[in-house]
Amino acid sequence: MLYFNANAGALFKYFGAPSATSQDEELSTSAATHMSPQMLSDPEDEDPITSTSPQQDSSGCQQHYKDRPVLPTSVYQLKEQPAHIEKMESDTKAGPVRVMVTGGSGMLGKAIEHVVMNEGLKREGEEWIFLSSKDADLRDLGQTKAVFKKHRPTHVIHLAAKVGGLYEHMRDNLLFLSDNLRINDNVLQTAHDTGVIKVVSCLSSCIFPDKITYPIDETMIHNGLPHDSNFGYSHAKRLIDIQNRGYFEQYGHRYTAVIPTNVFGPHDNFNIDTAHVMSALIGKTYKAKMEGTPVTVCGTGAARRLFTLSWDVGRLIVWVLREYDEIQPIILSVGEEDEISIKDAVEMIAEALDFKGEIKYDTSLSDGQLRKTTSIAKLRRYRPDFTFTPVKEGIKMTCDWFVANYNSART
Repeated sequence: MLYFNANAGALFKYFGAPSATSQDEELSTSAATHMSPQMLSDPEDEDPITSTSPQQDSSGCQQHYKDRPVLPTSVYQLKEQPAHIEKMESDTKAGPVRVMVTGGSGMLGKAIEHVVMNEGLKREGEEWIFLSSKDADLRDLGQTKAVFKKHRPTHVIHLAAKVGGLYEHMRDNLLFLSDNLRINDNVLQTAHDTGVIKVVSCLSSCIFPDKITYPIDETMIHNGLPHDSNFGYSHAKRLIDIQNRGYFEQYGHRYTAVIPTNVFGPHDNFNIDTAHVMSALIGKTYKAKMEGTPVTVCGTGAARRLFTLSWDVGRLIVWVLREYDEIQPIILSVGEEDEISIKDAVEMIAEALDFKGEIKYDTSLSDGQLRKTTSIAKLRRYRPDFTFTPVKEGIKMTCDWFVANYNSART
């Protein structure tokens, strides 16, 4: 079955295939690293509205595609999946399960480590390896092969990425495109070459079209061009979905992806200029409290987001690794009813940090994409019992962690 996306200029071909089997091939070379903490996992890197970097013309960013048509349905649909694919626990019968997490020292990597090691999610016979920036520069194929040879993973959670803030993306879209294309291709190709059973990659809500109907769901990823401000990162992340389909069609591999929305939590980057919006606001507000100065928020505060605590996303990613059998991505997010404005988030942060100073909004700066409301209908079909942490509670927990770890936190 063939599907053509006129907007993206891409032709997709998708057929069913049998499930993959494991093999233990080895590769050679040695590992070193040059990956910075910013080249780790968090998907919502287009949002740091608190950035103090120079602002580009907002009309050019937000209205560049204003006349572009919105396609009402997905440009491709998955065919029916195989009736049965072995679950992760079945894999232990053939040998040990070794789960390697790329970007393991970033916020999501630390969240997964927390829920696996501290909440009892680690199973007997499993080995979990969390790669840090000291292990490999995944932009380099030789180093990627070397780290796979060293740890011989049977399963991979791929979080590593070159990420940054809204204004960084606006200045350097080509670099975000090229670096992430290299990282993703190296990881997926090496996973294939070494017989990895399953790969779960992390996408971003920024991959969805700029002009789209709401709420957004998983079938709409390729229905138009992404927001102009971060097209490089967005297209690189979109292509993981295409690669997963290709590996399934050609080899039957169980490679899939998750799409978290606006993740925040402990171990994030709290740098005012480069962090994601929630963590940047936390860092900025705490600094203002210490210095006795006002907090200035970039934009009007009207943009709305679905903020999701990293620990919740970590729990769900472990579930996806073990139980989710589709190749098509799945959105991991709080529900539409929990969407809040940036202004709401600022006020919750001020309360959590006991900030009594003035809050200003610089309306000369861009709000970024005003909405990215996503549907979690698919997640609810699979996990109707899952309860997300309320955003106010998550903000308080994150603020407490940041204050307690201020001297070692990324600021």
